[in-house]
Amino acid sequence: MEPIQENPDLSAYLAADEVIDHHHPRVRETAARLARDAEDSYAYAALAFAYVRDAVSHSHDAGDPRVTWRASDVLARGTGVCHAKAHALTALLRAEDIPTGLCYQRLAHDDGGGHVVHGLVAVRFGGAWHRQDPRGNKPGVDARFSLDGERLAFVPDREAGECDYPGLYAAPHPAVIGALRSAPDRARLWETLPPRSEAAYRPRRGGGWGRTGEAPGGPRRAKVRHGASGPRPRQRASASRTCSGVGAVPPRWAGIHQVSLASLGRTG
Repeated sequence: MEPIQENPDLSAYLAADEVIDHHHPRVRETAARLARDAEDSYAYAALAFAYVRDAVSHSHDAGDPRVTWRASDVLARGTGVCHAKAHALTALLRAEDIPTGLCYQRLAHDDGGGHVVHGLVAVRFGGAWHRQDPRGNKPGVDARFSLDGERLAFVPDREAGECDYPGLYAAPHPAVIGALRSAPDRARLWETLPPRSEAAYRPRRGGGWGRTGEAPGGPRRAKVRHGASGPRPRQRASASRTCSGVGAVPPRWAGIHQVSLASLGRTG
C-alpha cells in the first residue's frame, strides 16, 4: 500500500522538530557513519533501516524499562518502542535529505481484547512512498527494507478488525508523544495516557493535527497483556486492508489516544 501524503509540501517530510531532531549531533554523527558505507541514497536508507531495526532494541523485547521518544535519545540509549524507533529512522533518513513520513496501523491485542496503534515509516524513492517497519525482528516477525513489495512486521487481518491507516504524516501523533513523554518507565507507560474522555484526534489536510468529537461508540478500554506475536496472515490486497470509510480522507483515529503499554510492546 502506498500511503497518502497529507501535507502537499514535500519539504515538510524533511523538517526537523523536537521529536524528529535530525539536527542533533548524535543523529548527525550516526548518519555520517552510516553514509560512509553507502554508495547512494538507496544504500544509505537500507543501512539506516537495518541499524535502527537491529542496533536499537525494542524495549519490550529486551525487557528494558526505559521510555524514549526523541530521535536523538533513542539513538543514544539504543532502545525504544515501535513509535520511538520510527522517530529515530525518520530522523536518520531526513538527515541525508531523504523525504520520510510517519504512518500507522490498527492491530488487535494478542488476547483479542481491543485494538492498538502501531507506528512505522514511509520513505520516498522514485516518486513514490514505500512503507518500512524498523520495530525489530523476533520469532514470527521478519521485517526488511524493500522498495519492491512491502516486507513489514505485521500484515493487518481484516477479519480481526485490523487495518492500515492510509495517511502519511510529517509529525508524530500528539497523543502518542504525550504518552511517551510523560511516562517515567515502560511499566508505568499506561498511566501517562490522555484521559479516556479526551476527544479523538484527527489529522488536518495540509499538515498538523486537529481534534474532533468523541470516537463512535466512545473510548474502549482494552485489556493489557504482553505476549509474543505469532506469524501474521499472508498479505492481502491493500484496498481490503485499508481502514474502511476513510479512503483518501484522513481517519477519525478512533481509539488512537488509547495506545497502551501492551500496544507499544506487542505491536511496536
